[in-house]
Amino acid sequence: MMTIKPIPSELSQTEFLKLFGGVFEKSNWIAEDLYLSGIKNEYNNADGLHNAMVRIFRSSSHDKKLNVLLAHPDLAGKLAQRGELTIESANEQKSAGLDQLTPNEFAEFKYLNTTYMKKYGFPFIIAVKGLTKIKILSQFKKRVDNSKTTEFNEACLQVEKIAYIRIRDIID
Repeated sequence: MMTIKPIPSELSQTEFLKLFGGVFEKSNWIAEDLYLSGIKNEYNNADGLHNAMVRIFRSSSHDKKLNVLLAHPDLAGKLAQRGELTIESANEQKSAGLDQLTPNEFAEFKYLNTTYMKKYGFPFIIAVKGLTKIKILSQFKKRVDNSKTTEFNEACLQVEKIAYIRIRDIID
């Protein structure tokens, strides 16, 4: 069975937001701003669409960026335990094995999530697709020592990476 790939410039606003509104976690305002500014043919591939959405994200205020970071769930956190993640986040965390942690690994994630949130004021964000839980933990332990500015910038880059993966999954 062949799946028809969506062509962003041919979608209605409702269709566009349904498909691309969640690529930046619970921040459909980015897709909405892009749609309202006009969807060009150059946005009909993953790279073009991602670049356009990233320009909106990067040009937004610090507070708006922070709200995007805050929309992300903790890795292997309470929302995952209660089955309340977005479909995208649940699939991404599952692909990294975060749904099958040992009690010790779960305790370590819980400790790091709490420590990180207290230090930075937003959850640890990493594009988990293609990573193992061991690699994620390793990055988590390294990044918890970063300065607040360095980590804010890194979290924003990770959000952009996640958005690219999600767009590519939809278009390609």
